[in-house]
Amino acid sequence: MTWLIPLFLVLHLLAAIGWVGGMLFAHMALRPSAMALEPPVRLALWQRVFSRFFPLVWVCVVTLLVTGHGLTGMGAGRGSHTVLTMTVIGWVMAALFAYLYFKPYAALRSNLAAGDIPAAAAAQNRIRQIVAINLSLGLITCTLGVLARFFG
Repeated sequence: MTWLIPLFLVLHLLAAIGWVGGMLFAHMALRPSAMALEPPVRLALWQRVFSRFFPLVWVCVVTLLVTGHGLTGMGAGRGSHTVLTMTVIGWVMAALFAYLYFKPYAALRSNLAAGDIPAAAAAQNRIRQIVAINLSLGLITCTLGVLARFFG
């Protein structure tokens, strides 16, 4: 059973890297680069990127929640204010992603399919805002995860 803690830690870390790293790339590199494209092309690009990235995010979210709660259940960090903070932020991030996926992303897809570029752009802007919030929360949580070893 002691082998589960290192396994869960590695899976937890890889899922965090995948999700937060993907948001960092999308927000800080892809978004500014895509702004040079005309709106219909840019929005189609985002829809393609999201159609590949969001299934990976779902895997990361589930992995983070399962391994995070599993680690706590096995006694890793139990009672730590840092771990509790990370757990709350993780659930907020998961809820924000679920909202993003089922509302603005669904609107982006349907509006693009209908050819309504202004409505698709509004949905994309909402996605951008949520990603910026989740990126900030993710970076804070990653920092807490590192500092928890030193400050509990």
